[in-house]
Amino acid sequence: MEKTIIEKETEAGIADRIKTISLLYDGALNFLKIAKKKLEQGDSYGKDQYIKKTTAIIRELAGSLNMDAGEIADNLRRLYDFVLNSLLMAEQQKDIVAIEGAERVIVILRDAWKEIEKGSA
Repeated sequence: MEKTIIEKETEAGIADRIKTISLLYDGALNFLKIAKKKLEQGDSYGKDQYIKKTTAIIRELAGSLNMDAGEIADNLRRLYDFVLNSLLMAEQQKDIVAIEGAERVIVILRDAWKEIEKGSA
């Protein structure tokens, strides 16, 4: 059975949202990579700026969660909270381990969204 125009538009909208989320994770990882480099170079101001950019992305993702979705949304919220706490620690204490911890979680989430993206294409 052929899909209706509404079904096709709905699928395209979902695919666009998935792609956007995937790109946000890519951006967050890029900013963390730069923040880590700035920290290694002793550039505290630069590190702080890129951690703030990453924090803004993660806050945006956290704010877009549909908490009515149940357990998945709850788990994502906890992961985002962990990342935000790690970024705060990294910013305040110049802690590269905290950056790397946040980075690991974001990589896992990004990879999961990339798989979802492949399935929606």
